[in-house]
Amino acid sequence: SALPALRPMAARAVPALSPLRRAFEDSTDLFAYSRELMALAAMGDADAMWLLSLVQDHCAGYAADPAGYAQDTRVIAGLGLSNGNAMLSARQRVQQRCARFVPQDRFSLPAVVNQRQLAARAGSLAAEASLLAMNQPLQGDEDYRRGLVQRVLDSGDPFAYLAIAPAMGTAGSGRSETLGEVSGTDLSEIAWRVASCQLGMDCSPGGSMMTNYCVNGGICSQDASQDFTTFVRDAGVPRQGADNVDEMVGTLLARPGVDG
Repeated sequence: SALPALRPMAARAVPALSPLRRAFEDSTDLFAYSRELMALAAMGDADAMWLLSLVQDHCAGYAADPAGYAQDTRVIAGLGLSNGNAMLSARQRVQQRCARFVPQDRFSLPAVVNQRQLAARAGSLAAEASLLAMNQPLQGDEDYRRGLVQRVLDSGDPFAYLAIAPAMGTAGSGRSETLGEVSGTDLSEIAWRVASCQLGMDCSPGGSMMTNYCVNGGICSQDASQDFTTFVRDAGVPRQGADNVDEMVGTLLARPGVDG
């Protein structure tokens, strides 16, 4: 039987990030911020639980070995790499923001997954989406996956769009019946990320998305003024790919036309 077409999202203005979400991007001391989140999470705040997992993920590399991390940063500084300055400033941002975490905080991948499971069960859509992307979905069946993609599309939640993006890349190839038409390629993963930018995610040069790309993926913009969308056009996709991405982003953010 034919699958129902993905419904376009209802028209909506781009929402500003909540103060709690904004603080994840703006805080210069993620340790202090995490204490605030833990207090809210203890009271059942699903978004605080999700944000706590982002802090754990963002700071894991540093917290595991602060001295080693700082040493690696010094080595990179001495190598004079072409993208070295961008990498340096990204690593220094992480060092500064994560400075008070230590190995005893145990920010391992299992800890992040566990935190996201708690958040998802408490009602965080972004956490649910990220579990799908980490191949640990709350439920294993195709109906659940299909429904989750639709809920993300309907939500207009930039964190959920960003969290589900890796599932929409080559990892999802051949599964468009479940994951929707914008899935299965490197470009479709980028499209979900760009869509999250348009929904209000911080995609600025110093934002966590660009910082993570650079520190963890070694994909750094040579131009310190570029946001994610500009960077993708410049470096991340071939020229003809940029039009495809635009088209896909349009599909993801489609607003229903007004009849008559």
